[in-house]
Amino acid sequence: MEKIDKGIVFDIQSFSVHDGPGCRTTVFMNGCPLRCEWCANPESWTLKPHIMFSETSCKYQKGCTICKDACPYKGLTFNNMPTLNWDICKNCDTFECSLKCYYDALKVCGKEYSVDQIMKILTRDSNSWSVEGGVTFSGGEPLLQSEFLINLLKECKQNYFHTAIETTAYKDNKTFLEVMKYIDFAFIDVKHINRDMHKQKTGVYNDIILNNIRALKQSGWKGRLILRMPVIRDFNDTYENITDTTQFMKENDLFEINILPFHRLGESKWKQLGKEYKYKDEEGTDPKKLEEIQDLFLENQIACYVGHDTAF
Repeated sequence: MEKIDKGIVFDIQSFSVHDGPGCRTTVFMNGCPLRCEWCANPESWTLKPHIMFSETSCKYQKGCTICKDACPYKGLTFNNMPTLNWDICKNCDTFECSLKCYYDALKVCGKEYSVDQIMKILTRDSNSWSVEGGVTFSGGEPLLQSEFLINLLKECKQNYFHTAIETTAYKDNKTFLEVMKYIDFAFIDVKHINRDMHKQKTGVYNDIILNNIRALKQSGWKGRLILRMPVIRDFNDTYENITDTTQFMKENDLFEINILPFHRLGESKWKQLGKEYKYKDEEGTDPKKLEEIQDLFLENQIACYVGHDTAF
């Protein structure tokens, strides 16, 4: 494996308790091959760092004009508020405007880290992890930076850190299985069991995902795997999809799934990226629907955890 020493990370959260067993540090890596219409982290889609603009943080209407002449590419115009030309901004790699902004209204999503830099953070945080704790690699899709990820994981194992991953498993089989050699615990997303429906809302077919799950179970991997499914109304919350997912799980000796209620917490990020959020009028998932789905799994002897109520 090539020694890729640096990668792009858009957030590192210490004291996380929902991304695996115990108290953990979660490393959010840039890049994702899926384009889920409800995505809560759309800032993670691109591998390269990029700009975001928060109107609620901007003080332009109160007289702040420090960013007005900051952009050398004419990507900023001004009326009642600064307006970004996203066709220009998406290609920027110098981010002069963000360097001027004191209020983080203009901020860069994504920062280059070396393996050593992240290991220093993890070593520091490890003093606060519980016995079951460790590090979780999330995103985006951490498998898109697989060489960097594998080198990080090797260092984690040398330090006896418990390792977890939150992944779509959308990666070639060889790379996926190589990464999983160094993983103790995994959440793998299955957005929909039907390939055509999966592509309709995520932009990709699910063949690679399902084949990787099958291959992982057949490989003799000793870690713990929990499937995850965000519950999206009129998409994957149907009886047919739940029963087909149940069948797939039984065929592959999988007996744990985590269903996540829909929420709009990522809506502001879509706006900050100049993107249209198609679910802006969608309400959170009805608790009765979650209970109904949970019951269907339980009736088939599959443990189903709702939201953050996962049995770690």
